[in-house]
Amino acid sequence: MKRFIWYWLPVLAWAGMIFYSSSQPYQKQDMRPTITQYVSPDLVERLFSWVKFNYANYEISIAHMGASGFLEFFLRKGAHFSVFFILGVLLCRAFSQYRLPLRQVGLYAFVLLATYAALDEVHQSFTGDRTPLWQDSALDSVGGLTGILVWSLFKRRRK
Repeated sequence: MKRFIWYWLPVLAWAGMIFYSSSQPYQKQDMRPTITQYVSPDLVERLFSWVKFNYANYEISIAHMGASGFLEFFLRKGAHFSVFFILGVLLCRAFSQYRLPLRQVGLYAFVLLATYAALDEVHQSFTGDRTPLWQDSALDSVGGLTGILVWSLFKRRRK
């Protein structure tokens, strides 16, 4: 039981935090008012007015989203990457207790992580005012894979 608590409880707690966050409607997570309070829209426009691209068939630009919406997009996508980066590290840590080869630990961690990322987007489809996007699932998986690679490099250097 101690092993479970030490290795798997952090994974379950982190996954639970992701699940809770995905359960929140957009209105509860809207960061634009706070961004507007602390960041000058003029500064954002001066620095990033040239940035324009599509993400999930939606134009990402200051002209289309406003300065606060533009910054919020990058904060949200950074959160997707970071949260799953940490989940990747936690999964590797949990699987490593079984004394598996490093590649197998990474593979098991990635399969579980990518599955959870996909299921997280499915879960969002049942949450009001949230849009499930395969692009977010891919971003989550890349963040998790990066965490797995960093963990693997750290383990190899320690040996």
